Amino acid sequence: MIQSEVKRAARDRATLLLGLFQSGGAMPVETGLLQPAETLLDLYGEDIRGRAFVTSDPLRGEMMLRPDFTVPVVQMHMAGGADPARYTYAGEVFRKQEADPARPIEYLQVGLELFGGTDPAAADAEVFAAMAEVLAPLPLRAATGDIGILVAAVQGLDTTEVRKAALLRHIWRPRRFRQLLDRFGGRTPTPPGRAMLLSTKDPLADAGPLLGKRTEAEIAKRIERLRQDAETPPISEVQLALIDAILSLRETAPNVLVALRDMSADLPLLEPAVDRLAARLDALVAHGIAVDDLAFEASFGRTSMEYYDGFVFGFSFDGRPDLPPVATGGRYDALTRVLGQGRGIPAVGGVIRPEVLIAGETS
Repeated sequence: MIQSEVKRAARDRATLLLGLFQSGGAMPVETGLLQPAETLLDLYGEDIRGRAFVTSDPLRGEMMLRPDFTVPVVQMHMAGGADPARYTYAGEVFRKQEADPARPIEYLQVGLELFGGTDPAAADAEVFAAMAEVLAPLPLRAATGDIGILVAAVQGLDTTEVRKAALLRHIWRPRRFRQLLDRFGGRTPTPPGRAMLLSTKDPLADAGPLLGKRTEAEIAKRIERLRQDAETPPISEVQLALIDAILSLRETAPNVLVALRDMSADLPLLEPAVDRLAARLDALVAHGIAVDDLAFEASFGRTSMEYYDGFVFGFSFDGRPDLPPVATGGRYDALTRVLGQGRGIPAVGGVIRPEVLIAGETS
């Protein structure tokens, strides 16, 4: 299929999907192609921030071509939308592809977003089931996860709030998260440069002229924080092993639930997150989803959007690792608090990429 035919077929599919979500009660909405960059760039993951097309406007400041729909739709809703609400949309998004020039920099997204309500588990299940229904009967593999479980595990560690905050900040950067976890657990030695710095009584005494933007007071405060951290006892090997076990979970959802129930005996703060997983599985069953065969990967979603903070999911063509996911989504309650200036509401959504659908069907 030539490129023009692919685009035409993708637009036809986008129109069809939009209509299906509308028939399920979602209200169609639109957002501008150009979005204000200052706030939004801080809300995307490290990957998307580096791939956004950013420009400057003399009157509006930095602007960017829309890299996804969720953030602007949340911004629109928090500025005056009624709760509960269901939205759907279709249109182009734009992302640089420096690592893979063969991938398109412009492609379609069709999405469904749910706001408000009193039963987050039911909303999670509704979005997942809606995606599964419109994608059936394609040969797709569904995978689920829950960022909230890892968040709860970190919050339950017997260590300082400073260390917990550092780990939570890097949950979406697996390599950095692992480095911090190993350092806080005493698995890796203190870097030589830092050890030398901390062993010096007054590191700034012979430092010479300051370079960069940090003041002497800011540098001294940073050194003091490093000293306090160096004096903090390491996270116990038992708790490190629990985090390792959680990160390695890759099984059917019911089996993961059983494993997490066992782990919560040693890490009690896990229990509410595990209860939410159980409620979600019950809600998925109510929507006709065969959860006994549903894959759950505890690390799923950790390299996607940083605004996901709970349930995450994806659908991919089975046996086609060369294609990106057909659909992805998840829960982003914290994002609504940021864009609602402290007023947050439950929210969950997902997007489908029609071009990937076409590629998987025609290959």
